[in-house]
Amino acid sequence: MLSELLAILAPIVISVGAGFIWGKTGTGFPSDFISRIVMNIGSPCLIVSVMAKVEVQPEVMGQVALATALTMTAMGLFGWLLLRWMKLEIATYLPPLVFPNNGNMGLPLCLFAYGQTGLALALGSFMVMMVATFTVGLLIVANSEGGIFKRMESIAKQPVIYAMAIAVILLITDTDLPRWISNTLDLLGGIAIPLMTIALGVSLATLKIHSWKRSLLFSVLRVGGGLLLGFIACELMGLTGVSRNVVLLQSAMPIAVFNYLLALRYGHKPEEVAAMVVVSTLLAFIGLPFLLMVIL
Repeated sequence: MLSELLAILAPIVISVGAGFIWGKTGTGFPSDFISRIVMNIGSPCLIVSVMAKVEVQPEVMGQVALATALTMTAMGLFGWLLLRWMKLEIATYLPPLVFPNNGNMGLPLCLFAYGQTGLALALGSFMVMMVATFTVGLLIVANSEGGIFKRMESIAKQPVIYAMAIAVILLITDTDLPRWISNTLDLLGGIAIPLMTIALGVSLATLKIHSWKRSLLFSVLRVGGGLLLGFIACELMGLTGVSRNVVLLQSAMPIAVFNYLLALRYGHKPEEVAAMVVVSTLLAFIGLPFLLMVIL
């Protein structure tokens, strides 16, 4: 069991650690360029590449996506009620509770734990999170800036959205891509996960922690509450096996770095969101070995 845990977690810890060391040395890291490469090239190619080759029933993928959507919706309702009771700003504190890091951390974790099938199912969760982030997330943090049409235009420009549509069509129709397209997608999609994990490490090295108590509270709610709600969703839907475990892992991911970028862009206390990202990630790294021991 120890060797199995090491095989799953070591690649993630080492690559995130490499990024962390890079960030601490002060060496330049073009975060904006890297994020654009990942979002516009790496992730779309990875989604289509994996979905075109993996042997997963469309209904299973749909169940994972639905369970993820239910988990996020439940977390959103719980978070909204909690923030209203605590009299905290919704636009600042709700997105970190709702949107987990099931890209940078979730995808490689599911890949190393369950292979290509785990990665494909994890991409189902990732796609739900991405759609929710670029729709509901922007509606929460952007207020009335630019209007609804400008936000819709922003969503329409995301290559990931079109990659999702293509991937779903390929999955449903069981279509095989020409080998030259498949090889090209494999090559370009292969950059996504390494760059995601390294960029996460660099971000952790540069973000500062403010308000330990509040950061710890929201981190526990994000990781522990997400896991609990994911478990409830799996029980309600009767998910078992790899599908269930992928939903649990993706639901227990820490706060996504993208929440910090949104808070920075729209002026919603980015220093506090940054602290929550760091603390929740540390909490996830501590808890993941125990979660993996249970579900494996």
